Amino acid sequence: MATGLIALLDDIAAIAKMAAASLDDVAAQTAKAGAKAAGVVIDDAAVTPRYVVGLTPERELPIIGRIALGSLKNKLLFLLPGALLLGYFAPWAITPLLMLGGIYLCYEGAEKLYGVFFPHAAHEHETAVLGHKTDPVALENEKVAGAVRTDFILSAEIMALTLSTVADASIYMQGAVLAAVGIAITLAVYGVVGLIVKADDAGVALAKTSVSALRAIGRGLVIGMPVFLKFLAAIGTAAMLWVGGSILVHGLAQMGYAGPEHIIHDISEVVTHAVAFAPGLVGWIATSAQQALLAIVVGAVTIAVMGNIVGPIWSRLRPASH
Repeated sequence: MATGLIALLDDIAAIAKMAAASLDDVAAQTAKAGAKAAGVVIDDAAVTPRYVVGLTPERELPIIGRIALGSLKNKLLFLLPGALLLGYFAPWAITPLLMLGGIYLCYEGAEKLYGVFFPHAAHEHETAVLGHKTDPVALENEKVAGAVRTDFILSAEIMALTLSTVADASIYMQGAVLAAVGIAITLAVYGVVGLIVKADDAGVALAKTSVSALRAIGRGLVIGMPVFLKFLAAIGTAAMLWVGGSILVHGLAQMGYAGPEHIIHDISEVVTHAVAFAPGLVGWIATSAQQALLAIVVGAVTIAVMGNIVGPIWSRLRPASH
């Protein structure tokens, strides 16, 4: 009996060691995958705050909470099982699906530029596609839905990058790493977004304190945050265009159409040699600018299709609002 008990305890200890080793592997792979997806994570953090600009302060955090919950659902309920299933049964379908998402990002980014340069026409386009909404609840729901749609595409890119990092691991390891990366990135992104959008409220509170240094910091936050949010909105639009364009270029290359990727690379090389300063940074800027330019062209075509074909069809199918 004693010998059997000792053997059982030895087995439990061995299982515990294996579990600890597995957790260490998951943590290591999660950190590696998170680092690989860092660029898209930064883009996600830059894109999201624009969805709460212009809303009343008391609705900012609830909306961010709704978007964060939608982001978790995107990653854990749809993208995680979808990535595992596609990776196992139809890996060839991942690139075309990502490219469809890239086209959506191009459309979103180009639509923002359209609104800046042609606000009246952009408003008519939005009305044709989405309908006219005046109810504050409907407007808020539309903002949340738009943010969650954009998050879905960026999250798909993150999950695809993560899956490529652990492609040789077991399906259980892949699932654990995808879940860990999805949860960690969502908490990090929307935690940072919450701090950003409430920084002006913190500034108001600091400006009312009796400590002069804190009052100065508070006034700086109150004055600076609106400008920073506008700057971040511009960065978010640029990020959507850059990511959308890069998805299309790399997707075409993976499908055997590497011409656009080679052209962009050659032009970037010429620019890098011409500038002869900080070649890494200059090359990245040149490449990203060309990808964004491609995204603007694709987005402009998509705007025309949505406004002249999809919008009218959808308006006929959509029930009339009362």
